[in-house]
Amino acid sequence: MWMIRSGRGSEHVEAFLEHGIVAISWSALGALSPATKKDELLRQYAVSYPQDREGRRMGAVLSDYEWQPKPNIEDLPHTRSLTWAHEVARDVLSTGTRNTLGAIQTLFKLSTDAAQDLTSHAQERGRVPAVVPAAPAAEPIAEDEEARSALVNESIEKADDFIEDAISELDWQQVQDLVAGILRAMGYRTSVSEPGPDRGVDIRASPGGLGLQEPRIFVEVKHRQAQMGSKEIRAFLGGRKPGDKCLYVSTGGFTKDAYYEAERAAVATTLITLPTLRRLLVDYYETLDTETRALVPLRRLYWPDARK
Repeated sequence: MWMIRSGRGSEHVEAFLEHGIVAISWSALGALSPATKKDELLRQYAVSYPQDREGRRMGAVLSDYEWQPKPNIEDLPHTRSLTWAHEVARDVLSTGTRNTLGAIQTLFKLSTDAAQDLTSHAQERGRVPAVVPAAPAAEPIAEDEEARSALVNESIEKADDFIEDAISELDWQQVQDLVAGILRAMGYRTSVSEPGPDRGVDIRASPGGLGLQEPRIFVEVKHRQAQMGSKEIRAFLGGRKPGDKCLYVSTGGFTKDAYYEAERAAVATTLITLPTLRRLLVDYYETLDTETRALVPLRRLYWPDARK
């Protein structure tokens, strides 16, 4: 049994029912052949949507595939006709099944337990009452809490991925400004180098505006997919003096040799990867200035306290 989502917030569910179809967007792919294999589909998707990380790419060509560039639902050209025969009230499903159906993927295969749960509660269309009376909890409390905990962890992981994607979509100068903004939120004054030769230092930070107070922090920012190696670290640290503090930010990460070079350096050196930059952004987001927040707009999410 497969799950296909009817748009954000189920916005297309009525159209799916009215026209007897399921559909997805990915219009940049163009028309696909029903014989297209999964590997070829993933390759085409990577070319058409290069901004999406590989871990986000998923999908498979279904039988009876139809390409409708002007479909019944706008911007959902990949369709499959079907007959909607049954429906299930969400409230009668187990917590585990509800959490599974709440996943964010457009299309995914359901687990055996979730499929059985849906099948056992399925009724003919039109026979499900508008309001389902609350039923006594049939699941053990421990199982319910375990399912909630799994959903919380999944949601946090997805949120972390989305924030890292938002950072990755910035250009190099915006990432440089983001790093400088985070340092200001931490209480430092910053000086950002103008575009052009910067003698290996993109940002200078210190407690005072003149850069004379300790600690003096020298920052290099590299926003590219390639990892930085020991050669780049040595070039950055050249000319630094005892007492200087150095940060090297690389959204593409670092090689093992780069970490070794930083560890044995004569001056204190910290290497910051994309996940670390994301954590710093979240930790200091409330104290960021308006310009820095605008680079990666975030919204606070409240979640029910499982301890209650």
